[in-house]
Amino acid sequence: MISITKDIKLHLKTLCLFTMFSVMGCKPDKNLSNELKKAENSLNVVPTTKQFNDYWYSGKAELKSYELKQSRYGEIHKGEVILVFVTEAFSLSKQAKLDNPQDAGSDNVTVMKLNNIRKFTTGIYDYAILTSTFTPIDSQKHPYTLKSNTSMQEWCGHVFSQLNLKGKKYEFQQFSYFETEGDMEKDIPVALLEEELMTRMRLNQGQLPLGKMDLIFSTLYSRFTHKELEVSKAKISKTETDTALNYKIEYLMHDRKVAIEVQKAFPYKILSWTEDDGDGLITEAILKKSINEPYWNQKGAADKDKRRELELMH
Repeated sequence: MISITKDIKLHLKTLCLFTMFSVMGCKPDKNLSNELKKAENSLNVVPTTKQFNDYWYSGKAELKSYELKQSRYGEIHKGEVILVFVTEAFSLSKQAKLDNPQDAGSDNVTVMKLNNIRKFTTGIYDYAILTSTFTPIDSQKHPYTLKSNTSMQEWCGHVFSQLNLKGKKYEFQQFSYFETEGDMEKDIPVALLEEELMTRMRLNQGQLPLGKMDLIFSTLYSRFTHKELEVSKAKISKTETDTALNYKIEYLMHDRKVAIEVQKAFPYKILSWTEDDGDGLITEAILKKSINEPYWNQKGAADKDKRRELELMH
């Protein structure tokens, strides 16, 4: 074991987890690479504490509601966001939830799933957007997010896009009502996804890598600005308060800035975030309520009380 302080351990732990995402954009320093190799041999980056296990393997999902102020068409529109965080058994080969995980053997990969549900109204018509992201718990065996997809419904039409990890690339598919956006398929070099920043925070004690790196910007930004999804250079910085960690993600080649506030203590809940796409208006989501429930078993009329507990608008 190498002898290092608690703070350095945490820093090295973050570097170990995310080094693979940044090597495509810059050549690693030889001395830093040696230190990372030593750290990888001595530090366990897989969250296996009793506190983590008791919370995330309790048979419940974490449900969170947020008040949304969405920038769209030059105005701010009221809405809401629901974040559903839950661990589940996932097929490595099929990249789908396993029906019989006990029989899947090595094909069974435990992931943290994030369903990000965003709803808002613009004038007479509304938007309903759902992004699902599947990030493996064991980042040593599976360092990349396996899958992320987004569906967007609004009164003009429907768009669906999906990223599937295949080796050192993501296979990207998109199906759209709009002519210029295709149906299309292409490969994107593997990089950190903007969609997985929140799952990484939950798995890594609120930490993200800092500095310049490659990011694949969000599919929501891609659709709203009609920019083709791609790897882009970005810079991540961090400030702290007594209770929260505040991250700022700035894209260097695109007019997009994202700020995420995460709880400083376990379970590292997402407290708020903002999105600035350069239109002079800021999209903002602020936490209203958080509960833990097995929502998949709560389908009866009496279970609607849970919606009131979450302070949902509809």
